[in-house]
Amino acid sequence: MTSMTVPTSGTSGADGTGSADGAGSAGGTGSAGGTGGAGEPAGVWRRMRMWGAAHAVDDLYQGLVPAVVPYFVLERGYGYVAAGGLTLAATLGSAVPQPLVGLLVDRRPLPWLSAAGLALAGLGAGLSGLADGYALVWLLVLLSGLGVAAFHPAAGRAAREAAGDSTSAMSVFAAGGSVGFFLAPVLATPLLSAWGVRATAVFVLPALLMAAVLFRARHRTYPHAGGGAKRSGRDRWRPFLVLTGVEVVRSVVFFGVSTFIELYWLRQLHASHLLAGAALTCFLLGGVAGTLGGGRLADRIGMVRTAQWGTALTVPMLVLLRVTPGAWAPLLFAVLAGAALNLPFAVLVKLGQDYLPNRPGTAAGVTLGLAVSVGGLVAPLFGLLAQHHGPQGVLALLPAIPLLGVALGAFMVEPGRWKDADDADDAEPGREPAGSAAAS
Repeated sequence: MTSMTVPTSGTSGADGTGSADGAGSAGGTGSAGGTGGAGEPAGVWRRMRMWGAAHAVDDLYQGLVPAVVPYFVLERGYGYVAAGGLTLAATLGSAVPQPLVGLLVDRRPLPWLSAAGLALAGLGAGLSGLADGYALVWLLVLLSGLGVAAFHPAAGRAAREAAGDSTSAMSVFAAGGSVGFFLAPVLATPLLSAWGVRATAVFVLPALLMAAVLFRARHRTYPHAGGGAKRSGRDRWRPFLVLTGVEVVRSVVFFGVSTFIELYWLRQLHASHLLAGAALTCFLLGGVAGTLGGGRLADRIGMVRTAQWGTALTVPMLVLLRVTPGAWAPLLFAVLAGAALNLPFAVLVKLGQDYLPNRPGTAAGVTLGLAVSVGGLVAPLFGLLAQHHGPQGVLALLPAIPLLGVALGAFMVEPGRWKDADDADDAEPGREPAGSAAAS
């Protein structure tokens, strides 16, 4: 199978329906001359804005659960075990089913599923504050997680069709999730402080509105999106498992930092609550910037190299975050650590679908769901460490974890390395043909 060269004269669909536009990236994934945002057809970016916004709304509910749990503790008198049970319900609901939903989407495309999943995610999380008994609250949080699980594989598949072969365009979808997770505590905290846990009902509306937009667009197709014709060939499970390992490492570090960075500022640096909140904000904003920047960088230097660089750069940024004195100077490294950690995010989502060209829903279910949620399951172990050594102990350990990702990243392969061999139908997964098809 050969790389397609996209004619620059292709017109973009003015109505955003995907009726006509050129390919998403003229340079392929590993081209040094690949296009960034400026070279993308207008129709592609219009479609990606919709999917980026949908992803933001969906992951708003993933971030809403940890934001509302402390208010359940304060208002309902839940113990720490019960509070942890709510977090576990959200994690189990969103993580475990996603690969199974991905398999279902790959076998039988369900264009309505992303809208239905988004609506369920919002209804479950939004109504949880109105429920009285713990069992009902737990069930609603679980249903919200199941909605998230339904959204990601279906939306990931559709977003890839809209993005074509452009990692920059796919990064808009990935960054949407980071934005939603960041906005959850920003929007929820003042409402919860003013109205209590029943304020969660306010968050039902964004899900229903965005679900209506997705449902109206469910029959849109993107027949001319770049890379669409290239998603065929053998599924490469070995490199996909390596990629999943890298994503798990990234997830563990993300949950470790986001859980304990505020406590580190409060208890180790003796900063104010406002400054501690600013540290978390800096880390999450850096993550949004890193996600978008990683997509652009991958279109120029290749996806694998971008993932490797981001994982490696995370180590010194985390070290500097921990050892820099004062309460203000480390804020810079909170931003840089978030950016480095998220630099591979969009790359891993797209690369996973390139490794499994026949199972884009399954790939999205793992890279956006199961692997990302593993960090939440590991977070209690960090809690035990913090109980004995404080949050500074957690931040001292975290720089060592990306080293495993660096080691795994050495075994990742750029998809273009095996295209020529696929044409001959005799390639081994580790074989590298003499010429790379990444530059078309």
